[in-house]
Amino acid sequence: MSKAEKTRQFIIEKTAPVFNKKGYVGTSLNDMIEVTGLTKGSIYGNFENKDEVMIAAFEYNLKMLRQRFNADIDNKATYKEKLYSYPERYRAYFDKLIISGGCPIQNTAVEADDTHPVLKDMAMEAILSWKNSIVSLIEKGIEAGEFKAPGINPERVALTMVATIEGAVLITRLTGRLDHLGSIMDSVKKMIDDLG
Repeated sequence: MSKAEKTRQFIIEKTAPVFNKKGYVGTSLNDMIEVTGLTKGSIYGNFENKDEVMIAAFEYNLKMLRQRFNADIDNKATYKEKLYSYPERYRAYFDKLIISGGCPIQNTAVEADDTHPVLKDMAMEAILSWKNSIVSLIEKGIEAGEFKAPGINPERVALTMVATIEGAVLITRLTGRLDHLGSIMDSVKKMIDDLG
């Protein structure tokens, strides 16, 4: 990795949590300067503009989130255990998620809805990718004979899981009540159990 690539990566890693906490519109150049310790010239010598930094920051936040889940999923033997990774990981990871500003997909989707079409599309793609990965796990579980409930609709189950988990994050952040998160994640596990 060249010096310029290292500097660019450093900027992304340092600014990503700030963008996730303060928002893409709310994060200023001064915030980026403060967190990186670099000058405006150093930042914009590596990025064309703030949009380029925030897009890279969202991609980085998403990559970190996916790595955490993928590591758990890859280490599970059954498709049921793989699906359990979602509610279990959210429950275990919630404190870190809040410290880092919350779910980057949810934060970006809400903020970018009216302000930044590119980020909105990226958040939409992230949600759809997550849903599709759950669909794939359910379909593979059906093929393997692990999920046997009659009339399983993988698309509907996956969409409901994503919406329920994202709703749990929102409710728990607003209320500060971890017991709400626990109850909702138990409901997600029940949904998985009901697959058979």
